[in-house]
Amino acid sequence: MGISNWPEDERPREKLLSRGAAALSDAELLAIFLRVGTPGRSAVELGRELLARFGSLGALLHYDPRPDEHVSGMGPAKWALLKAALEIGRRVLAERARATDALSSPDAVRDYLRLLLAEREHEVFVAVFLDAQNRVIVAEELFRGTLTQTSVYPREVVKAALRHNAASVIFAHNHPSGVAEPSQADQLLTDTLKRALAMIDVRVLDHFVVGRGAACSFAERGML
Repeated sequence: MGISNWPEDERPREKLLSRGAAALSDAELLAIFLRVGTPGRSAVELGRELLARFGSLGALLHYDPRPDEHVSGMGPAKWALLKAALEIGRRVLAERARATDALSSPDAVRDYLRLLLAEREHEVFVAVFLDAQNRVIVAEELFRGTLTQTSVYPREVVKAALRHNAASVIFAHNHPSGVAEPSQADQLLTDTLKRALAMIDVRVLDHFVVGRGAACSFAERGML
């Protein structure tokens, strides 16, 4: 039975308008973007099948289909809508991070980095450069690696800090395995970057290791 035949207060769009977006399940939120399902499947049922196939809402939103790949119920227009929704979320969180003091409101930066990195399939190393008032100047992806590691070059990090006239920096990288736990190599890298940046009076405020659903802070763990 199509959604149009459901009781009005159970239709995803009407439910959102009357009860708020938080009242909807992941599949119901997806259904609003998908708009229609496929023969024999409502948009909500299609949403459930996509979540089961990809494992999570984040994995689906971050997925980049190959040009020749066919995912049942998903054409280019629907993929475009989901990518647009993800980018809107990133930009809203980036605005929030830029508008706040990164030290007094660390959750704003953490939330942005989680959305940016949590579902990446390869390791990515990001630097968030801050001004003297701890406001975000820019978040820049500096290095991209493989499934298990990224090569980070301190000289390039120093050059980027000078280019942005940064007073401090927050680093972040993801673990595609999903485990947000710093390794010994992560600790050694952070110490190396701290020493290199100290030569140009740029402080390292934190280093986040981002996994699926979590982000570990070196500063909170006393590792800086």
